[in-house]
Amino acid sequence: MKFFKLFVLMAAAVVANPTLAAGDAEAGEAKAAPCAACHGPGGSKPIAGNYPKLAGQGEAYLVKQLQDYKSGERDNAIMAGQAANLSEQDMADLGAYYASQEAEAGQADPDWVEQGAKLYRGGDMANGLPSCSGCHGPAGQGVDGAKYPHLAGQNAQYVEEQLKAFRAAGRNDLGDNVIKRTNDPASMMQTVAAKMSDSQIKAVASYITGLSK
Repeated sequence: MKFFKLFVLMAAAVVANPTLAAGDAEAGEAKAAPCAACHGPGGSKPIAGNYPKLAGQGEAYLVKQLQDYKSGERDNAIMAGQAANLSEQDMADLGAYYASQEAEAGQADPDWVEQGAKLYRGGDMANGLPSCSGCHGPAGQGVDGAKYPHLAGQNAQYVEEQLKAFRAAGRNDLGDNVIKRTNDPASMMQTVAAKMSDSQIKAVASYITGLSK
């Protein structure tokens, strides 16, 4: 029953997927110059592990994140400032540019690979935790039409922090300084992350960084 409910949420998110403006990757390359200061040239080599790799990310997903930063639905002071003056066309162009770039795999921690692989591919059925591959694909390629992000090669620290932020979103017993993330379609990631322990989050995040599309 738990898995059926999650499937219904996934289906609803796919249906509620508005048409995006057509992005121009060449125009996006010029507009991405300021982004390189944090995310690196082409979005493949961020300056820190808690910054995401953008190269190879789905265009529709990137556009949604920029829209959410601009609207405040996703809370991040730095990105709010960067997105504030972007038009819908700017966002589409940036999304198209980064989607056209080649993603690079990272290095998974061998100590976490076995557990991470089991969770990513099979979930934890005893605790109602679905597999990550069900939405993000067996190779972490994502589903851009549904705005499910490409995960393969993503920085492990960034993935870990985002999963904890999704998990924190459903709790009221945490301080105001705890980062919470609530911009996932139909609260799907909040529902998933709420079932995950710290060790499960670390294992999945490490496994993900070693995946290659």
